[in-house]
Amino acid sequence: MLDLKFIVENIDLVKEGCRKKRVDVDIDKLIQIDNERRILIAEVDKLRNRQNAVSKEIPQKKDNEKETLLAEMKKLKENLKIKEQELEDIQEILDELALQVPNPPLPDVPEGMDDQDNQIIKTHLDPTEFEFEPKDHVAIGKDLDLIDLEKGALTSGARFYYVKNDLVLLEFALVQYALSKITPKGFKPILPPILVREHAMLGTGFFPAEKNEIYSVNPEDDDLYLIGTGEVPLCMLHYDEIIDEKDLPLRYVAFSPCFRREAGSYGKDTHGIIRVHQFDKIEMFSFVHPDKSEQEHELLVNIEEELIQGLGLPYQLVNVCGGDLGNPAAKKIDIEAWIPTQGKYREITSCSNTTTYQARRSKIRFKDSSGKKEYVHTLNGTGLAMARMFVAILENYQQKDGSVEVPAALRPYMGGKERIERV
Repeated sequence: MLDLKFIVENIDLVKEGCRKKRVDVDIDKLIQIDNERRILIAEVDKLRNRQNAVSKEIPQKKDNEKETLLAEMKKLKENLKIKEQELEDIQEILDELALQVPNPPLPDVPEGMDDQDNQIIKTHLDPTEFEFEPKDHVAIGKDLDLIDLEKGALTSGARFYYVKNDLVLLEFALVQYALSKITPKGFKPILPPILVREHAMLGTGFFPAEKNEIYSVNPEDDDLYLIGTGEVPLCMLHYDEIIDEKDLPLRYVAFSPCFRREAGSYGKDTHGIIRVHQFDKIEMFSFVHPDKSEQEHELLVNIEEELIQGLGLPYQLVNVCGGDLGNPAAKKIDIEAWIPTQGKYREITSCSNTTTYQARRSKIRFKDSSGKKEYVHTLNGTGLAMARMFVAILENYQQKDGSVEVPAALRPYMGGKERIERV
């Protein structure tokens, strides 16, 4: 959420941010409503001041004058009640509009409508080539009894699946591998709750913009939602807190299941496990001093690259364009791995700098040595998202005999196993 004072003082910047992100928010209407709110605040204050003055005068007046003042007091009370309700109503409208205003993109975010317009920063390794006709991850998963989409659909519906046998071991190998790289860099490991209250979704910026992507649980009884990323509960670790400047940066890494409705993806990636409703993910999250957020963003991206490079996967690094940025992110860098049977790169990690956007909504500040309080900057980055890692590894490491080579970096966590073969 942007500070109203910031919006009023930077109307052109905020409007430009909305345009670049392709977010339709009526900033002029927001400013108009804020002006009306200010007028109402002045009227309410005037009525309250008069009410206080009259209440002090009444005991000092004679009967006739007292009756006049009591009549005025009654009218003041009625008018004040009306104006306070008007103020409450207009504040609600203003808050609803303000929550829709996106974080303006940083200057180096490229123009563009969607992921087709993302700017390639660099590529690592050439696309994998085979001396045989490669199979996609669905065929590999079926042949080696690693993925069962049919039973997943029967049990839970489309876009659900069972992970089986050595692919289960591969997931836990990926978890151990990632944590072994991330925790030595000062990230505290966390197993977070995966059900959160509405304020957590609002605080991280997923509500209201992405509410249709989030699963709600017993909506008539509980104010609980299934997380779509560990970013949400990690941010809430310091909800409504004031952090000492000397304790910054605060860094965390979480492992959690994630759930997404994929409501806006009708007809997209219906084959396989590229786009599913449930997957496990390792997520990094940082709370930093505003002066250090660009440096922290580079650190998180470097860690993501280290993980993917260590797995020997071809990838490209992209600067995400304005139209492909979510509301909270001021800048986002993605890693897209080469998927051989699709003949293109697909996103497997994202790393976002949300500057003060989440901190304002979640009331997270720091206090410097002089006692001054400011909002922290928050950043998040994917360690490894398992479903898409399965796709990338199975397809890039498949062998002519139908087996799948285990990346060398994962073998120590799989008892030295070098290949995944049909049991």
